[in-house]
Amino acid sequence: MRGNLVKQQADDIYILPLLVLPPGKFIFPHGSSILVPDKHQSVNAVKYALTRDGSILLLNQVAADKPQTKPEDFYEIGVIARITEHVEKSGSIRLIVQGITRAVVLEFFETDYFLQAKVQIVPENPYKLRTVVSLMKDVTVSFEKYLEARKKIRPTDSISVIPRTEDPSTLADIIADFLAKYTNYQSERLKPILETLDPKERLEKLLKILNEEIELLKVDSQIENKVREQMHKHQKEFYLFEKMKAIQKELGRGGQDPVTECEELRKKVKEAKMSEEAEEKALHEIDRLEQLPPMSAESGVIRTYVDYLISLPWSTRTECKIDINEAERMLNEDHYGLEKPKERILEYLAVLKLTEKLKGPILCFIGPPGVGKTSLGKSIARATNRNFVRMSLGGVRDEAEIRGHRRTYIGSIPGRIIQGIIDSKSKNPLFLLDEVDKMGRDFRGDPASALLEVLDPEQNNTFRDHYLDVAFDLSEVMFITTGNVLQAIPPALRDRMEVIELPGYTEYEKRKIAELFLIPKQLEANGLKKESAVFSEDAIQSIIQEYTREAGVRNLERELSSISRKIAKKIVKEGESEEPIKVTKESIREYLGSPKFSHGNAEEHDEIGVATGLSYTEVGGDIISIEATTMAGEGELKLTGRLGEVMQESAQTALSYIRSKAGELDVPSDFNFDKRDIHIHVPAGAQPKEGPSAGITIATAVISALTAKPVSRDVAMTGEITLRGRVLPIGGLKEKVLAAHRAGIKNIIIPKENEKDLADIPEEVRNSFEFYQVESMDKVLEIALKDSPELKESPNAS
Repeated sequence: MRGNLVKQQADDIYILPLLVLPPGKFIFPHGSSILVPDKHQSVNAVKYALTRDGSILLLNQVAADKPQTKPEDFYEIGVIARITEHVEKSGSIRLIVQGITRAVVLEFFETDYFLQAKVQIVPENPYKLRTVVSLMKDVTVSFEKYLEARKKIRPTDSISVIPRTEDPSTLADIIADFLAKYTNYQSERLKPILETLDPKERLEKLLKILNEEIELLKVDSQIENKVREQMHKHQKEFYLFEKMKAIQKELGRGGQDPVTECEELRKKVKEAKMSEEAEEKALHEIDRLEQLPPMSAESGVIRTYVDYLISLPWSTRTECKIDINEAERMLNEDHYGLEKPKERILEYLAVLKLTEKLKGPILCFIGPPGVGKTSLGKSIARATNRNFVRMSLGGVRDEAEIRGHRRTYIGSIPGRIIQGIIDSKSKNPLFLLDEVDKMGRDFRGDPASALLEVLDPEQNNTFRDHYLDVAFDLSEVMFITTGNVLQAIPPALRDRMEVIELPGYTEYEKRKIAELFLIPKQLEANGLKKESAVFSEDAIQSIIQEYTREAGVRNLERELSSISRKIAKKIVKEGESEEPIKVTKESIREYLGSPKFSHGNAEEHDEIGVATGLSYTEVGGDIISIEATTMAGEGELKLTGRLGEVMQESAQTALSYIRSKAGELDVPSDFNFDKRDIHIHVPAGAQPKEGPSAGITIATAVISALTAKPVSRDVAMTGEITLRGRVLPIGGLKEKVLAAHRAGIKNIIIPKENEKDLADIPEEVRNSFEFYQVESMDKVLEIALKDSPELKESPNAS
């Protein structure tokens, strides 16, 4: 490409030091400029040029955000210039350079201190003078018009700036250098002029640029005239208002008159730095207020509306600082465990620090109650120096809760999003949308759909509340959502979120949380000193195992609070002793009464027709007992225990499998499926149950009832069953295993395809189990059923 631009002539080739121009800075031949090089290589290049004849190559860089060391990082054509003056002070150099001629870069040479370039002077394309004389005149006239329209240049300067030359190339370069030096013109539009070798073509491009600039200056002039007229109007209004104030004062009206009130509101509107649309709306409403009687109902409505607009933090922000090490320290300080969620949060903050944008996914914390979802949001707010505001969406069924009520309704107010922003007192808070899975919908609208605009970074910069009816920018707000069940969140809303699952805590984690956080907190909350009471590890473990059964730690905190209150009562009643009160495993019953849960297997004995399953609910994992029995009847399958549709279908599938394999499963040959009913019951009948993962548990319980073989009491299982007896994978394995761990079960049957999920289970929990990965019901029955019953013969046998 360079070969097409230049005819190679040895006499015109030079090797010159390279000075990289700052971004957007252009210098043309015959032009001069002041430069202060800041890059180390450029400074060295200047010093080298000063030791010779002062000649240097001025070259523009393609991109300003990368080290300029490769040939492709520079434009091909630069300007050979001479340093005419220079001043060196405090290690920096200030110099004046004079452009001489264009040159094309043939090759780069990199020394230890600066870059050099092998360049060749670019000969201009030949032209006929008579073909460009008219064009030169047009360019000169346009330039004079431009200078006249340009207010910043005095008439004396305008005369001296207009070039007096008959050379079209020189004329174009001098005017282009002026535009580059004295205007904010886009530098990329001037680059083609520097690279154009035909003087006529260069003048044509320059003429087009000048005409565009003249039109822009005309628009600027019109705008300036309008602004001046507006200022005169405001001054006139100010004079009239002052006169009206004086008249009101002479009349002796007491209290704050409407004029004074409206003036104060106008002042507050100006100070609020609203958007142009909001300010126009507020001033219009104040003008209306001024015309209304002070005690009218509509006056109050307008005042309330204007007050809401003024209260919004249109330009108030907190200075967001993200220090990853400090954020990690805060997360560890506020929460024990939760390593994976905390790691993902730190990754999110790291990306946010590098991109300085909030256009990434919305974080959504999903987990059972009491595992720290809300407190994680508070920690993130603290780590990013944002104000924290929380909004609970539980039970919200009206779209107006999100978007607000229109002002046509009596008693209308803004939606809770805008009210939350007002409460936060900043434009960039951390906004926690709690219980996002608990929203409903009815004839009043769908709040989940209204949230789509709020949480979409591409739309929320113009969020329009129905009450305010002006756009408010929510793009700087960091939204975080929480919920218990991911499936309950509408798909369109879920698509805008990145889900971080927070599983339940292990017993070890609960004990550590109690020791580090809950006990000191409850002692302080109940007026006790840290040394007033000492909890032994056995006592804490006993509370966890025998008085709570949950995924989180809320009930644990309640029990500790109950103990702290009783200790406070004892100290007040008997007086404080020098020795701390010791809370031991033996003394727990004195404080909390009899144990509420038994720590051990779900069943006390191996039983026929009873199998232990594992379930996953919105409050975490749990163990369930599934009972099956048979009786004389008409071959019906009876299901009780509030089973959902999917779970009922699992029972039908299990029964069909059993009937098709009756002989292989040792079902007595005289058992008549058409004359015996099978009843399956899942205890805790008041609670709804759903899902396919109880399939193998149902099948095991029924087979046990039919064959009179007891099910091992220390085995729990989970898995979906097919008509062929295959065991399919399930979800929520980690939560189910934690529930089994809380119940003291030691053996768990899981689908073979869930083996990969075992890595997510804490090591101390995983090592306490014997896991059996199965692919078919044959293996399940081999593990779960005992060959000979340990109980007397079941009355359910045929």
